[in-house]
Amino acid sequence: MGRLAEWVAIGVAVALLLLTAATAGVVSSVFGGGSGGTTCPGVVTAPGATPGGLSPDQARNAAVIVTVGERMRVPVRGWVIAVATALQESSLINHGNLGPANDHDSLGLFQQRPSQGWGTPAQIMNPEYAAGKFYEALLRVPGWERLPLTDAAQRVQRSAFPDAYAKHEARATQIVAAYTGGTLPVCDGAQISASGWTRPVAGTAGSGFRTPDRPGHDGVDIMAARGTVIRAASGGVVVRVRCNIAGDSWDPTGAPMPCDRDGYPGLGGCGWYVDIRHAGDVTSRYCHMVRQPSVWVGQTVIAGQPIGNVGTSGNSSGPHLHYEIHEGYPATEDNAVNPVPFMQKKGVRL
Repeated sequence: MGRLAEWVAIGVAVALLLLTAATAGVVSSVFGGGSGGTTCPGVVTAPGATPGGLSPDQARNAAVIVTVGERMRVPVRGWVIAVATALQESSLINHGNLGPANDHDSLGLFQQRPSQGWGTPAQIMNPEYAAGKFYEALLRVPGWERLPLTDAAQRVQRSAFPDAYAKHEARATQIVAAYTGGTLPVCDGAQISASGWTRPVAGTAGSGFRTPDRPGHDGVDIMAARGTVIRAASGGVVVRVRCNIAGDSWDPTGAPMPCDRDGYPGLGGCGWYVDIRHAGDVTSRYCHMVRQPSVWVGQTVIAGQPIGNVGTSGNSSGPHLHYEIHEGYPATEDNAVNPVPFMQKKGVRL
């Protein structure tokens, strides 16, 4: 943390910095310390070209935003939102008063206005101060981590162009990933990418998406031991929790569910499964759980949150997670996509 602050202060043009192991405690507090005294590794980046095609000035300002976010223990998703907002508002340039071109009395990286209580002009022109005020406002937004980026940014900025922030999400993710090595630890072994996605379960790859021998296989299988924790791949809302065997099966009388026992090939269905709806109407599906999932319809979940456990219910030959991604809501066969390249674009390798 000290190293990063020093380099920003002396105006180093190259903004990819190596943070020392001293950042481990800060990163741990951002993502929640592990049990038993486990220490999270620090954020590590490697020296290289300026991230995201930024100029040296832009890179310095991005470095300040990341530094302040880490110092304030804001989750990494907040860094992405802040950088995307600054890209939209100022192109990461610390603008002073632009005269006739100025938008009222807006100043600085986030175009904050002294007349609206953001601070004095001198304060707002200090990138560290401006970033801190942005994060303070963001943290006051209920459930900001679960909102689409443009909604979270708009709750802070109240822009006349509320949909403009979304177009900067990919670039902001790239910039933040340059400072974090692509992912940050959640000390129990999960990794959340700068885009806010994570592996749903730790395991090895099995059957792939719509292979020649299984053209109707609308997801990928991740082999893992019975009982292994399954996590929400990203933040969203649970839209389905079902026992599915050869069609939707749900007994309203409360009788023992057929998914509470092991399935077998040819039985049909996903067994116990969960659908989660994410920003942009992306839907993720998690099948063959060992017992009724630990989440419920309407529940809001965050990336990495446990939602159930690996099992072999439904049409299954052994314990594994069948994982699907649908670019649409509700999930249908027509909007299923290969989860492997989808997750790679999100910074996650299955």
